[in-house]
Amino acid sequence: MKTDSIFYRLFKEFPHIFFELIGNSGETANLYQFSSVEVKQTAFRIDGVFLPIQDREVPIYFVEVQFQPDTEIYLRLVSEISLYLRQNRRKNPWRGVVIYPSRDIDIGEKEDFIEFFHSQRISRIYLDELGSAASLPIGIATIKLVIEDEDIAINSAKELINRTQQAVNLRLPQKQLLELIETILVYKFPQMSQKEIEAMFGLSELKQTRVYQEALEEGKQEGEQKGKQEGRLEAKLEAIPKLLALGLTQEQVAQALDLDIAQVQEAAQLGRSPE
Repeated sequence: MKTDSIFYRLFKEFPHIFFELIGNSGETANLYQFSSVEVKQTAFRIDGVFLPIQDREVPIYFVEVQFQPDTEIYLRLVSEISLYLRQNRRKNPWRGVVIYPSRDIDIGEKEDFIEFFHSQRISRIYLDELGSAASLPIGIATIKLVIEDEDIAINSAKELINRTQQAVNLRLPQKQLLELIETILVYKFPQMSQKEIEAMFGLSELKQTRVYQEALEEGKQEGEQKGKQEGRLEAKLEAIPKLLALGLTQEQVAQALDLDIAQVQEAAQLGRSPE
């Protein structure tokens, strides 16, 4: 499973989940912006960084998602953080958070950095120790779905989807959250087609809504109106953000507009907006 991309998307779209995960109020997310950071002139890339907005005096959070045993994880993390702080000259205090699927994956050598662990400057989260999915907030339960065994994941996903659909005053955008759950299921059940997953978990109902159908039809019409190939392509690319905003996955948009998934991903990254 491509856990790095899933967690990046999760924290990018739902940053308050991270702060709930580390025991803070979800409202703390309003003080931050999240991004993946490459440290210049090195081969280092930090999985995720929560940077304070408007130079507020709150910690910078450096996040690493580690699903494979690595004895040098803490040496690398501290090196990355040190280089970042040197290059960016931030005055904020910092915290490191490493997310593991389970405690047995945590084999990193800690001797040289033991003070960071004693002071909680670096903390570790083991997803399998968070408790039962039913007892967790929806956002954190979605994170735990990533590590569930297939037989447990089926029931957990159904319960999670049901909770999401029935939730009142849900903090999370419902369609985005359902799309994220579907993405996790696609990775967890590679032997099943997306249509089979949608049918099994009731996600196909989303495609029957009027909003979904209207957006889909509008995207097709914009592609047809241009006439020439370049014009058709440009119109399709302009329709991508609108379709994504309505909860369609990138794969669904690519299929609906007859585009390559790479074209959809590039347009999404560029942030094209329809006229």
